[in-house]
Amino acid sequence: MPIFRSENGKTRVKAKSRSTRAGLSMPVGRIHRILKNGNYAPRIGGGAAVYLSAVLEYLAAEILELAAKAADDNQRTRISPRHILLAVRNDDELNKMLDGVTISQGGVIPHIEQKLLPKKTNMKSQHNTNSSSQEY
Repeated sequence: MPIFRSENGKTRVKAKSRSTRAGLSMPVGRIHRILKNGNYAPRIGGGAAVYLSAVLEYLAAEILELAAKAADDNQRTRISPRHILLAVRNDDELNKMLDGVTISQGGVIPHIEQKLLPKKTNMKSQHNTNSSSQEY
C-alpha cells in the first residue's frame, strides 16, 4: 500500500474504496447509502452492502453474457433490449425471477401454435397426381 506524507509530516495510508477491497465493480458505498436512505431497517450492517453489491454484479454479468450470445446469434455486435429479453426468457432461472417484469422495447418471444401451421403434405403423391391428370 502506498504511504503518503502529509504537510505536517505525519504519514498516512492512501484510502481504498470498499468496492476495491471487495474486488467488485458495483459501488458498495452507493448501495450502502441507498439501503440506509431506503428505510428498509433501522440499522444496516457494513457487510450487507458488500453482499448486495456482489449479488447485483453477478446478476448483471449473467444477463449480459446471455444477451451477448443472443446478439451474436442474430449477427449483431450491439446488445439491444430485444437481446436482453431473449436472454432472460430463454433461461429458466432468470425467467422465473423476472416473471412479472416487462422489458421495454423487448418485443415478444417468437412462438407459433402447431394448429396454425399449414399441414405437411407428401410432395411425391401430389406430383404424381398432377402429372397423371395433365396427360391425355
